[in-house]
Amino acid sequence: MTYIIAILGLVVVLGLALLASNNRKQVNYKPIAIMIVLQLILAYILLNTRFGLVVIKAFAGVFEKLLKYAAAGVDFVFGGIANDGQAPFFLTVLLPIVFISVLIGIFQYIKVLPLIMRALGFVLSKVNGMGKLESYNAIASAMVGQSEVFITVKKQLGRIPEHRLYTLCASAMSTVSMSIVGAYMTMIEPKYVVTALVLNLFGGFIIASIINPYKVDENEDILEVQEEEKQSFFEMLGEYIMDGFKVAIIVGAMLIGFVALMAAIDSVFDMIFGVTFQHVLGYIFAPVAFIMGVPWAEAVSAGGIMATKLVTNEFVAMIQLGKVQEAMSPRTLGIISVFLVSFANFSSIGIIAGAVKGLSEKQGNVVARFGLKLLYGATLVSVLSAIIVSFIL
Repeated sequence: MTYIIAILGLVVVLGLALLASNNRKQVNYKPIAIMIVLQLILAYILLNTRFGLVVIKAFAGVFEKLLKYAAAGVDFVFGGIANDGQAPFFLTVLLPIVFISVLIGIFQYIKVLPLIMRALGFVLSKVNGMGKLESYNAIASAMVGQSEVFITVKKQLGRIPEHRLYTLCASAMSTVSMSIVGAYMTMIEPKYVVTALVLNLFGGFIIASIINPYKVDENEDILEVQEEEKQSFFEMLGEYIMDGFKVAIIVGAMLIGFVALMAAIDSVFDMIFGVTFQHVLGYIFAPVAFIMGVPWAEAVSAGGIMATKLVTNEFVAMIQLGKVQEAMSPRTLGIISVFLVSFANFSSIGIIAGAVKGLSEKQGNVVARFGLKLLYGATLVSVLSAIIVSFIL
């Protein structure tokens, strides 16, 4: 029965993508089938094999060490603010982003990160049937972030046609940047974070190639990566430190606003209707949770968390998940955890459109026009990744 529901869910997701397709006749199903099979294989390796366990432990171990190093800086500045045994969210989850941002800057500066992004992008382009630019963009989004990635391709950003721009933005919204992966790992199990990172990379191309199918002419398949302006090492450090701190502050501010707003709306709904707003959203999203493989008995609770992620952001949803995870089965917890690891929410439309508009006003307006379609596709990517995991768990 579990496999039947998972297969049904897979058909539904691909069907929903096909309904929104620009040109159904042009969809190339061969690379889509290959990528789905790859997703299943990689999910099985990461979650069900000794090798996968070693890889995830190594990945999680690296970030655990990084968080410890980050804690040294945080404790030096904010030591004594919290009582013994307490772990304020801003200090333990958000501020370490500053240190990880610095490391990304260093690897960028010594040219290691651009080399990795180009190499992985080239390999990915051989699998997904799309251009070098699209493949590079997906890898770069996961490395440097959904807004910063457009700076690296700003030389050709103004010349990119609308259909290719959609794919670039969709992959940016479907992935998450390495600077906040450590923060996720403090909130949900690292194995699901790593699995989601891998699955979303392929899922973004699966959904985009159905919603927005096209062929890239070999003469147009050019990748022009913008080299950063030459800075001294310490100039670069200062810039990335401030960038990391801005991200931490922005996420913190959004959490304050969204959590407070959700609490207020829940209270109003409870007073008027006798049920919380999140519970109402849970009923709306319960069918989606069910086709993802969540048992119906837990579908309303899971659906509420999924909806919270969509209307606020993944951090708010992860906080909500932490409050109810003891009541969830391990299978449901794994499926929902994978769904939460992406930037697919309403606020990301503004972030991506703003980032592109800062580099090209014309292209920024184009992104704003297909913003809802962008969110639709990125949400389907999250659902698809969760369904792939439901085959394995």
